[in-house]
Amino acid sequence: MTGRLRAPTGRYAGKSAQQRQAERRQRFLDAALRLFGDTPGFRATTVASLSEAAGLSTRQFYEEFRTLEDVLAALHLQVNGWAETAVLAAGTGAAGLPLAERAAAIFRAYAANVTADPRRIRITFVEIIGVSPRLEEQRLARRARWVELICAEAKAAVARGEAAPRDNRIAAAAFIGSVNGLLHDWSAGWVDATLDEVVDELVRQLLGILRPSGWPAEA
Repeated sequence: MTGRLRAPTGRYAGKSAQQRQAERRQRFLDAALRLFGDTPGFRATTVASLSEAAGLSTRQFYEEFRTLEDVLAALHLQVNGWAETAVLAAGTGAAGLPLAERAAAIFRAYAANVTADPRRIRITFVEIIGVSPRLEEQRLARRARWVELICAEAKAAVARGEAAPRDNRIAAAAFIGSVNGLLHDWSAGWVDATLDEVVDELVRQLLGILRPSGWPAEA
């Protein structure tokens, strides 16, 4: 299969071809969240089983995607997109708050979003790993976007006099690893703590990065 089949055109049941195509695509992604994010997982799912779970045909699958890897790639971006939307909204709502309160609001929004459904955790931190060089590149690119967001927050905090001026890229990358690992382990039941306690610990780690020992609280 070198490419997707062509989807039908024209209106049907009051919906345009583009609307129907978008709905079909989302039905496949919703079904993938159920199958990839739970049982049987990405590697044991077939095009036929995914199509059946979506209530669609395999022909309709190939109108939207070339391979199951394409579905996983789209789902990974969708799950990350949901989390980013939640973070940006929290950042807007926390405008003007002191750094510690702002960081807590942002990370509480992120944690609540990614842990709201354990299947999102599995897609983001488990199923995407080791599938192919292409998906590894996408995973790292999406991770780099989170690093950029943290660095932007750090830069703004420096401008407000709330953080030490420094290049935070390496520290932010390490911190993202802590965030992902801790939230995955918490979701799996390996961390005996509430989600609020997990968030509080992450905020303390971030503040330790932005306000290292010896940095004065006031310049």
